[in-house]
Amino acid sequence: MSRQLLLDLGTPPPETFDNFVAGPNAELVARLHGLRRTLLASPDDLPSPDDDGRMARAPAERVFYIWGDPGSGRSHLLRALCQAAPEQRARLLVPQSPLSNFAFDPQVALYAIDDCDRLPPARQIATFNLFNEVRADPKVVFVATGAAPPMGLTIRDDLRTRLGWGLVYRLAPLSDDEKSAALSIAARERGLALAADVPPYLLNHFERDMPSLKRQLDALERFSLERKRAITLPLLRAMLAARDHAAPALPAATASFSPTADASAADAAAPAPVPPTARPTSPGATRRRHARSGRERPGRIK
Repeated sequence: MSRQLLLDLGTPPPETFDNFVAGPNAELVARLHGLRRTLLASPDDLPSPDDDGRMARAPAERVFYIWGDPGSGRSHLLRALCQAAPEQRARLLVPQSPLSNFAFDPQVALYAIDDCDRLPPARQIATFNLFNEVRADPKVVFVATGAAPPMGLTIRDDLRTRLGWGLVYRLAPLSDDEKSAALSIAARERGLALAADVPPYLLNHFERDMPSLKRQLDALERFSLERKRAITLPLLRAMLAARDHAAPALPAATASFSPTADASAADAAAPAPVPPTARPTSPGATRRRHARSGRERPGRIK
């Protein structure tokens, strides 16, 4: 089986509400489900005056701001919300999106803006203007996410204030049991049978945020296909051992030759020379040496 085919088989499934483990965030997920049912229906499906005499109703809350730590599931929820919308009725915006995509379009019912804390200045202005347009249309929803609550964002003051006008939710982290359940769901959607002891091992030996854990699951899937073995704890350990074996060893340090440096190092390493021991001299030899030099012996007074 070719490696390209293995990579294709390892493509993760789309992020939806069904594969999102809500845990302590059930209220937020329920509200977003409500948006999907009422707002994101196609215009033909919306109630009209002929349908039991009722008009189409806009959702009570149309502005949401969701914040949480990296890997908490903010982007998953935005993609799930857009995935549930009819085609061309939802627009997902990220800091790298073209500036023109931030312009208001009356055909779009949902604007989902991810990572507001990383928006460049021009896109912050465009988001502020888009927010005001959305507020003027009772059937359009604005959902934004960030890494901090609105008042903690380092963005324009006017945009930061607007993001706090609606419902603000913090995505609470999942427990270990809930993360294990999320990994099992992700494996099942890939058609994998995951041994019960694999998720706890992943939680104890790798980064604990869900995107990192799912990347390990993707790598484990490819490794199992290469080895044609079921995903068990021994297979996971074999994958880690193969990684360690494949990791390049650090090159040994090679010293470059420099005559000056090597000489200096040799001089520094060499022991200090020991002064020669003075040879004893006789008094007569001392008198003769001073006489030749024309000097008096020390201590002699004329």
